[in-house]
Amino acid sequence: MESGIVEKILIVDDERSMRDVLSIMLKRAGYDVTVASDGEEAIAHIDKELFDLVITDLKMPKAGGLEVLKAVKESSPESVVLIITAYASTESVVEAMKLGAYDYLTKPFQVDEVQLIIRNALEKRRLSTENILLKREMASQSSFAQIIGQSEAMQKVFDVVRKVADTKSNVLISGESGTGKELIARAIHHNSARSRLPFVTVNCSAMPEPLLESELFGHVKGAFTGAVFNKAGLFEMANGGSIFLDEIGETTPAMQVKLLRVIQEREFRRVGGTRDVKVDVRIIAATNKDLEKAVAEGTFREDLYYRLDVIPILLPPLRHRTGDIPVLAQHFLERFARASRKPVPSLTPETMSLLVAHEWKGNVRELENLIERVVAFASEPLITEAHISGWLHRPAVSPKAYPTDLPVDGLDLEGLINSIEKDLLLKALEKAKWVKKKAARLLQLNTRSFRYRLEKYAIKGGRE
Repeated sequence: MESGIVEKILIVDDERSMRDVLSIMLKRAGYDVTVASDGEEAIAHIDKELFDLVITDLKMPKAGGLEVLKAVKESSPESVVLIITAYASTESVVEAMKLGAYDYLTKPFQVDEVQLIIRNALEKRRLSTENILLKREMASQSSFAQIIGQSEAMQKVFDVVRKVADTKSNVLISGESGTGKELIARAIHHNSARSRLPFVTVNCSAMPEPLLESELFGHVKGAFTGAVFNKAGLFEMANGGSIFLDEIGETTPAMQVKLLRVIQEREFRRVGGTRDVKVDVRIIAATNKDLEKAVAEGTFREDLYYRLDVIPILLPPLRHRTGDIPVLAQHFLERFARASRKPVPSLTPETMSLLVAHEWKGNVRELENLIERVVAFASEPLITEAHISGWLHRPAVSPKAYPTDLPVDGLDLEGLINSIEKDLLLKALEKAKWVKKKAARLLQLNTRSFRYRLEKYAIKGGRE
């Protein structure tokens, strides 16, 4: 067993001596063991609890091993089932294997034999869980693979990561969207003693509270409409490792209470469940909100904030570390060119100056997306200002107030009309993603008239 993880095993046999032998052996090995004297009792346990392994006799009164096996596969398909039988050649054993049993043991069996089969069965369960986590991680993983930053601000962040990675303390990472909070969380986990165990991510703003609760804590069969089997939650799947709670500031007060209990007690209860589940999980949370302000406004619990904010890490926005922009831009150019099997293009000094001067409200993610688009459309070895100006997101144009009555001293009518016209041109371009034909249609202008107005106000960039 991995350190910190206690696997749960259900033993089902109508012979007390067999139950006792297996129970004593498995408890000594450190497993959490539950016993049932017949199939009906076992099925009642299976409906309420999630087991990593079920060891069941094949022939029993009331309900036999096949019924137990079917109940396991209906309630928790990822649980592993081991069949015990005195008649290895019977059709029932063949049927059990077809229904999804992992293996079978023939009575009488050697202790060494059963220990080996149990270890292999649980390893299969662990690999199945790791495969689920891997697929989830690949789906949620940030599109750039490493943290890049030579600026003093980022070096300070790296220094904090190195110092706190191997502690057990909770971490709260703050920063604007796109600054790389998940990458820092991964760096903390992968540089800790927990690195061999799961790193599980969950976006707390991506789902409504009932779904988030089920996702985090799991549920039992029948807990709500659609709960057709028992499901382990992400806290349980992260046991022994780390869980990354992104956008923690978006959680509701009710969810904050549940999270506080997990942090304080290191246990939780599945949705619809009656039994507490204990976990050993390091919590790394992230937010783009000012949680201190949220606490003052009463939208975020103060006790939860202080539980999370044991080690605070503040990620600077890209505009505050402009010295990293050339390094990041070159990294993205090389990566996307390699992926597209193209030669790596170069940026002119004027183009790089334009990138450094840009506000980057979307931070590193915005820069990454820009370079990906530029590489996709580039057909020349040199990237100029003309290649990127149309892709840069302009700041939203704030509407200018115009008078509803004529002032006493008059007004500059032509200047006011020009100001309104320019604002609308920019808004149309923004809405059309800087595609000129689409922007012209939004303003019900023909292409020639639209181009004339762009030249009139010196609006450059965009695509035809």
